[in-house]
Amino acid sequence: MRELTIEGAFEIVPQLHGDRRGLFTEWYRFDRLTEAVGRPLRLAQGNLSVSAQGVVRGIHFADVPPGQAKYVTCVRGAVLDVVVDLRVGSPDFGRWEGVRLDDVERRAVYLPEGLGHGFCALTDNTTLVYLCSETYRPAGEHAVHPLDSDLGIEWPADTPQLSDRDSTAPSLAEALERGMLPSYDACPATRAPKE
Repeated sequence: MRELTIEGAFEIVPQLHGDRRGLFTEWYRFDRLTEAVGRPLRLAQGNLSVSAQGVVRGIHFADVPPGQAKYVTCVRGAVLDVVVDLRVGSPDFGRWEGVRLDDVERRAVYLPEGLGHGFCALTDNTTLVYLCSETYRPAGEHAVHPLDSDLGIEWPADTPQLSDRDSTAPSLAEALERGMLPSYDACPATRAPKE
């Protein structure tokens, strides 16, 4: 497990056990994640998303509190998974980092409350599975436009396909001006004790 350049976000590299019969891996370990991030991930909801090649979903985030931490992996195909620091006051505010998730290396990404999440499907029928710390609350869910030039995310798609919600989402500057973004100090990851 390695911490990404954005504070609180981690890339998980599982150990793969394979032979002629197939493969086995522990794609989520409560104890190891808790040890790395300094607090347990409360599991409240599991989601599955299937996307065509070139689909971009995100950048999504939830109100803090309660926020929504996520543990994301790709079980079919491949994605560029993107974490964006949307925490106002964070030293990393407005920065993004991408991690390739696929059905070969079986990596995962953990992102705490206050970070934005998005991805671009690199193959057809790409299937992403993610565990969430809170259930979906429509009134508390938001988006920042994934093609915002201020974010400068390098999506690997010639013509990204966006949902209506994402294509009409505000830019980072507009979301900041409207007071939509979470405060760095209010996010649990910034308060977690580190050993």
